[in-house]
Amino acid sequence: MAAPLVSRMLRRVLSSRVRSCSSGAPVTQPRPGEPSQPAVEEPSRRRQFLREHAAPFSAFLTDSFGRRHSYLRISLTEKCNLRCQYCMPEEGVPLTPKADLLTTEEILTLARLFVKEGVDKIRLTGGEPLIRPDVVNIVAQLRQLEGLRTIGITTNGINLARLLPQLQKAGLSAINISLDTLVPAKFEFIVRRKGFHKVMEGIHKAIELGYSPVKVNCVVMRGLNEDELLDFVALTKGLPLDVRFIEYMPFDGNKWNFKKMVSYKEMLDTLRQRWPELEKLPEEESSTAKAFKIPGFQGQVSFITSMSEHFCGTCNRLRITADGNLKVCLFGNSEVSLRDHLRAGASEEELLSIIGAAVGRKKRQHAGMFNISQMKNRPMILIELFLTLQDSPPAVLSISFRDSLHVQGLRHRVSRSHQMVTLWEGGGVPQTPLLAQWWLGAGLPQRHYSSHPDSDANPKCLSPEPQAPATPSGPLPASGQLTHVDTEGRAAMVDVGGKPDTERVAVASAVVLLGPVAFRLVQENQLKKGDALVVAQLAGVQAAKLTSQLIPLCHHVALSHVQVRLELDSARQAVVIEASCRARGPTGVEMEALTSAAVAALTLYDMCKAVSRDIVLEEIKLISKTGGQRGDFRRT
Repeated sequence: MAAPLVSRMLRRVLSSRVRSCSSGAPVTQPRPGEPSQPAVEEPSRRRQFLREHAAPFSAFLTDSFGRRHSYLRISLTEKCNLRCQYCMPEEGVPLTPKADLLTTEEILTLARLFVKEGVDKIRLTGGEPLIRPDVVNIVAQLRQLEGLRTIGITTNGINLARLLPQLQKAGLSAINISLDTLVPAKFEFIVRRKGFHKVMEGIHKAIELGYSPVKVNCVVMRGLNEDELLDFVALTKGLPLDVRFIEYMPFDGNKWNFKKMVSYKEMLDTLRQRWPELEKLPEEESSTAKAFKIPGFQGQVSFITSMSEHFCGTCNRLRITADGNLKVCLFGNSEVSLRDHLRAGASEEELLSIIGAAVGRKKRQHAGMFNISQMKNRPMILIELFLTLQDSPPAVLSISFRDSLHVQGLRHRVSRSHQMVTLWEGGGVPQTPLLAQWWLGAGLPQRHYSSHPDSDANPKCLSPEPQAPATPSGPLPASGQLTHVDTEGRAAMVDVGGKPDTERVAVASAVVLLGPVAFRLVQENQLKKGDALVVAQLAGVQAAKLTSQLIPLCHHVALSHVQVRLELDSARQAVVIEASCRARGPTGVEMEALTSAAVAALTLYDMCKAVSRDIVLEEIKLISKTGGQRGDFRRT
């Protein structure tokens, strides 16, 4: 009864043009007794007034390269109610004594000074800003500053649903919420705390109160959540979200590793293989985000490319840490204490001179991802905990736990996306029975995993029997040159940028000769380690998804379907493995199919080696492939 009611309420909120404006600022509601005004009148009047009365921009906030710094981020606290692995070093961080942190009056004094000099946007960060007791009062005081157009906040969302109505009334006009996974158990592992459902509730509350778009920040980390890109994008179909995929960035203590970084182009390629109609949106001035939209979707997706394609040339941001230090670059390790000068009685002119000198020393661009990873800098928790436009520290996970997550967490990808979108649109959050379906699967030796909506409706799309090609074909013609070697004999990845996207299907096989004892135990499911066939099948699916990490020169492929079948062959006392992979893109999936079959075979060996070492892996081979410029292949 409650779910349909919430769903109707959300639909009214999302479709209403009276509750929100295109800037993302919620509309101030009239007090009781006051005449109602058109919804967009007050914000538009304010913006028009500010444009007409704009003062010349301050020389103190203009650097030597002509960049005008009109955006100030203020950290309200170093404390947080989560313990994110990609934000804090494992051993924790020493917190600044309370007496050394900025007081509320000091925060407001600095804010007034910066706004007077031309800052028109302030974002409150942390730590977690919403655990500061007087955060609502700070927002209300900032709202009184003439010339300040936008007051934003970046939050982990835990306290958002409770505080947002007060914050909106005080004048909060923009919200960024950090969420790196849609899997509750993975969320708890990343942040070392519970709270997934509270974050979801906070996002819904923001939509309900008219914030549009609600920005959701997702730090993408290879081996942890890059397989959820499509699920995040699917949420934008019916919800006014701006899902922002952030490249993994190095900070002190987060053990940054280039191999963990998923680049913007790789993420974009994954999305375009699923939604080729993805459109690029015009870039806003000084924006750090590359924005895209799928036609017909209510929301949009963005990429924050701090590492692969920096945006230093248009940077307009300055930061004040919770202990009062001014940072002119997120990745820079130079800081100047404004707190000390404030407490020493510095005049406004003296403070401006100090600020102007720091801004003037700002470099043209940051040092680059590899140099940044070697530089000494604050842990992110001591700069800003959760990031928006350009900030994104990542995580390094325990490999053993991450692998177990992948094995236990294999799930029907599109059904999960569909269920998650349904839940979001209905105003609810996943309940335990639904989560159990995602995590436990069907428990059968043969399963289908897919990220294509029509995969279940079309079971023939990965039939183990190779489909007959449109025209007969034989083995690929021999090539006189190795494609993965350049003219000087060095290894090189093939450039597939100019190749057309086509439907690619590949089938590979392997045979594991177990011998009589191991074969009987597998057949009767009596191995001490568990069900060898199920474990091997899951390993094969996982291996297909990780092929580009195992085979150095393989391109990353967004697989739309993987199927691994294992059959017992009593005559040979063997297990016959057949792996099928499917994708749409410029490169084939035969390596994914071969890797899947090979790893499934190796897993069977591992499951059975305690019983017999006389196990033989053989006949790992490609059975067929379709799609691509060089034609189809079918082994005869």
